[in-house]
Amino acid sequence: MRILFVCLGNICRSPTAEAVLRHKLRELGLEAAIEVDSAGTGDWHVGKPPDSRTRQAAQLRGYDLCALRGRQVSVSDFSRFDLILAMDNSNLEHLQRLRPGGSTAELDLFLRRYDLALDEVPDPYYGGDEGFEQVLDLLEQACDGLLRELRVQP
Repeated sequence: MRILFVCLGNICRSPTAEAVLRHKLRELGLEAAIEVDSAGTGDWHVGKPPDSRTRQAAQLRGYDLCALRGRQVSVSDFSRFDLILAMDNSNLEHLQRLRPGGSTAELDLFLRRYDLALDEVPDPYYGGDEGFEQVLDLLEQACDGLLRELRVQP
Protein backbone atom coordinates (compact mmCIF):
# COMPACT_ATOMS: atom_id res chain seq x y z
CA MET A 1 0.00 0.00 0.00
CA ARG A 2 1.32 3.44 -0.93
CA ILE A 3 -0.25 6.60 0.50
CA LEU A 4 0.40 10.22 -0.49
CA PHE A 5 -0.77 13.21 1.57
CA VAL A 6 -1.19 16.49 -0.31
CA CYS A 7 -1.60 20.12 0.78
CA LEU A 8 -0.75 23.42 -0.87
CA GLY A 9 2.92 24.00 -0.08
CA ASN A 10 4.00 20.73 1.57
CA ILE A 11 5.38 22.54 4.62
CA CYS A 12 2.58 22.27 7.22
CA ARG A 13 -0.32 19.84 6.87
CA SER A 14 0.85 17.10 4.50
CA PRO A 15 4.33 16.59 6.01
CA THR A 16 2.69 16.46 9.45
CA ALA A 17 0.29 13.77 8.23
CA GLU A 18 3.24 11.87 6.75
CA ALA A 19 5.19 12.06 10.02
CA VAL A 20 2.20 11.07 12.18
CA LEU A 21 1.35 8.06 10.03
CA ARG A 22 5.00 6.97 9.78
CA HIS A 23 5.29 7.20 13.59
CA LYS A 24 2.15 5.13 14.13
CA LEU A 25 3.26 2.53 11.59
CA ARG A 26 6.67 2.32 13.25
CA GLU A 27 5.02 1.74 16.63
CA LEU A 28 3.03 -1.13 15.09
CA GLY A 29 6.07 -2.60 13.34
CA LEU A 30 4.51 -1.94 9.94
CA GLU A 31 6.71 0.84 8.57
CA ALA A 32 8.04 -1.39 5.77
CA ALA A 33 4.57 -2.57 4.73
CA ILE A 34 3.07 0.82 3.89
CA GLU A 35 4.87 3.53 1.92
CA VAL A 36 4.02 7.07 3.02
CA ASP A 37 4.95 10.37 1.37
CA SER A 38 3.69 13.93 1.09
CA ALA A 39 3.65 16.62 -1.58
CA GLY A 40 2.24 20.04 -2.35
CA THR A 41 0.22 21.23 -5.31
CA GLY A 42 2.36 24.38 -5.41
CA ASP A 43 6.08 24.62 -6.05
CA TRP A 44 7.05 27.45 -3.66
CA HIS A 45 8.72 25.24 -1.07
CA VAL A 46 10.32 22.47 -3.13
CA GLY A 47 13.44 21.24 -1.34
CA LYS A 48 12.71 23.21 1.83
CA PRO A 49 12.04 21.74 5.29
CA PRO A 50 8.61 21.96 6.89
CA ASP A 51 7.64 25.26 8.54
CA SER A 52 9.50 25.75 11.83
CA ARG A 53 6.22 26.07 13.77
CA THR A 54 5.04 22.78 12.28
CA ARG A 55 8.28 21.06 13.26
CA GLN A 56 8.13 22.47 16.79
CA ALA A 57 4.51 21.48 17.43
CA ALA A 58 5.14 18.00 16.02
CA GLN A 59 8.32 17.53 18.04
CA LEU A 60 6.45 18.27 21.27
CA ARG A 61 4.26 15.25 20.48
CA GLY A 62 7.15 13.00 19.48
CA TYR A 63 6.98 13.36 15.69
CA ASP A 64 10.17 14.07 13.76
CA LEU A 65 9.84 16.11 10.56
CA CYS A 66 13.51 17.14 10.30
CA ALA A 67 14.38 14.86 7.37
CA LEU A 68 11.33 15.85 5.29
CA ARG A 69 11.67 18.22 2.34
CA GLY A 70 8.96 19.82 0.27
CA ARG A 71 8.15 18.48 -3.16
CA GLN A 72 5.48 19.15 -5.73
CA VAL A 73 2.97 16.49 -6.68
CA SER A 74 3.58 15.06 -10.16
CA VAL A 75 1.61 13.13 -12.74
CA SER A 76 3.70 10.04 -11.95
CA ASP A 77 2.32 10.08 -8.38
CA PHE A 78 -1.02 8.90 -9.77
CA SER A 79 0.55 5.61 -10.84
CA ARG A 80 2.97 5.34 -7.91
CA PHE A 81 0.42 5.72 -5.08
CA ASP A 82 -2.72 3.72 -4.30
CA LEU A 83 -4.35 6.39 -2.14
CA ILE A 84 -3.88 10.15 -2.48
CA LEU A 85 -5.41 12.15 0.37
CA ALA A 86 -5.87 15.91 0.05
CA MET A 87 -6.03 18.20 3.05
CA ASP A 88 -8.73 20.47 1.57
CA ASN A 89 -11.16 20.84 -1.34
CA SER A 90 -8.94 23.24 -3.27
CA ASN A 91 -6.08 20.74 -3.33
CA LEU A 92 -8.46 17.87 -4.14
CA GLU A 93 -9.77 19.83 -7.14
CA HIS A 94 -6.19 20.53 -8.27
CA LEU A 95 -5.40 16.81 -8.03
CA GLN A 96 -8.54 15.90 -9.99
CA ARG A 97 -7.47 18.25 -12.80
CA LEU A 98 -3.90 16.88 -12.79
CA ARG A 99 -4.97 13.22 -12.67
CA PRO A 100 -4.19 11.44 -15.95
CA GLY A 101 -6.74 9.22 -17.66
CA GLY A 102 -6.54 5.59 -16.61
CA SER A 103 -5.13 6.39 -13.18
CA THR A 104 -6.10 3.84 -10.57
CA ALA A 105 -5.10 5.94 -7.55
CA GLU A 106 -8.00 6.68 -5.22
CA LEU A 107 -8.42 10.40 -4.43
CA ASP A 108 -10.26 11.77 -1.41
CA LEU A 109 -10.27 14.38 1.32
CA PHE A 110 -8.36 12.94 4.27
CA LEU A 111 -10.76 14.01 7.05
CA ARG A 112 -13.96 13.24 5.14
CA ARG A 113 -13.15 9.53 5.20
CA TYR A 114 -13.18 9.29 8.99
CA ASP A 115 -16.35 11.05 10.17
CA LEU A 116 -14.55 13.89 11.92
CA ALA A 117 -16.27 17.21 12.62
CA LEU A 118 -14.45 18.87 9.69
CA ASP A 119 -13.98 17.79 6.08
CA GLU A 120 -10.88 19.91 5.59
CA VAL A 121 -7.67 20.26 7.57
CA PRO A 122 -7.40 24.03 8.16
CA ASP A 123 -4.17 25.64 6.96
CA PRO A 124 -2.33 26.90 10.08
CA TYR A 125 0.27 28.90 8.14
CA TYR A 126 -1.16 32.39 8.80
CA GLY A 127 -2.47 31.71 12.29
CA GLY A 128 -1.07 31.22 15.76
CA ASP A 129 0.30 28.20 17.59
CA GLU A 130 -3.19 26.87 18.35
CA GLY A 131 -3.71 26.22 14.62
CA PHE A 132 -0.73 23.86 14.53
CA GLU A 133 -2.06 22.04 17.59
CA GLN A 134 -5.50 21.70 15.97
CA VAL A 135 -3.90 20.27 12.81
CA LEU A 136 -2.04 17.69 14.89
CA ASP A 137 -5.23 16.74 16.76
CA LEU A 138 -7.12 16.24 13.48
CA LEU A 139 -4.33 14.36 11.75
CA GLU A 140 -3.78 12.01 14.68
CA GLN A 141 -7.48 11.11 14.67
CA ALA A 142 -7.57 10.71 10.90
CA CYS A 143 -4.42 8.55 10.88
CA ASP A 144 -6.04 6.29 13.48
CA GLY A 145 -9.07 6.05 11.19
CA LEU A 146 -6.84 5.25 8.23
CA LEU A 147 -5.13 2.47 10.18
CA ARG A 148 -8.53 1.03 11.10
CA GLU A 149 -9.53 1.20 7.43
CA LEU A 150 -6.38 -0.70 6.52
CA ARG A 151 -7.33 -3.20 9.24
CA VAL A 152 -4.33 -2.26 11.32
CA GLN A 153 -5.27 -1.32 14.88
CA PRO A 154 -3.53 1.72 16.39
